[in-house]
Amino acid sequence: METALLALILDSDSQVRLIAFLLGVALVGCWEVLAPRRSLSISKLLRWENNWLISILNSALLSLVFPVLAVGVAILAAENHWGLFNVLDLPALISIPLFIVLFDLAIYWQHRIYHMVPLLWRLHRMHHSDPDFDVSTGIRFHPLSIILSMLIKMLVVVSLGPPPVAVLLAEIILNVTAMFNHGNIYLPPKVDAALRLFVVTPDMHRVHHSVIPEETNTNFGFNFPWWDRLFDTYRAQPGAGHTNMEIGIHGLQSARAQYLHRLLLQPLLKRVPE
Repeated sequence: METALLALILDSDSQVRLIAFLLGVALVGCWEVLAPRRSLSISKLLRWENNWLISILNSALLSLVFPVLAVGVAILAAENHWGLFNVLDLPALISIPLFIVLFDLAIYWQHRIYHMVPLLWRLHRMHHSDPDFDVSTGIRFHPLSIILSMLIKMLVVVSLGPPPVAVLLAEIILNVTAMFNHGNIYLPPKVDAALRLFVVTPDMHRVHHSVIPEETNTNFGFNFPWWDRLFDTYRAQPGAGHTNMEIGIHGLQSARAQYLHRLLLQPLLKRVPE
């Protein structure tokens, strides 16, 4: 019975994540049209075309590089009793929510390290170089960064040994919240203030995409806002306000810099052009 359940989770992993991802994009994308937070600075068609090409390229590359992804690694860990949760034999009612929280903590620190290490920052910089901030920014990551992130996720899974369903839920939550917190969507201030007690909101994460380094190096959280408060990296609002703040990286904000080939070559730039 347990083996059959694991096989079912592995077979449905990609389909479930894809459905959740597409629903998230559709909902946030419609929200952006109905209640946008900011006006966009360059062509949305240009940005979306190239950001989606990056996402498609990343998906294809992951399937080529890794025979199994994080859920598959969790199944291997369960079958071989690898990881802390398997050693302690934690019940699912504890291990599933605990893994979701610890997984998000690991993503928070991965994100901080990407900003701290110059070579990793050059990979991550492509995400930040988007001159606008909307749902498509949430899928704009360099392929090498995506591969490294998957390796880190696999290491976390092997170390903790969570139930495979916990990994599937954690990845779905991460994908959906990435769509939400990158959305160019308006939330009433009181709603935003209440939500950011439990989840990273677009206004909270937008600060992180400021051109000002002191603001860029804050609000690293993806799902939960607690880590930024706990580790003193939280900033409530941008200095210039959300409608007037400048987004992106100086020297990489032009329409010319948004084409796929330039984005892929961006890590080779030791110095950002002025």
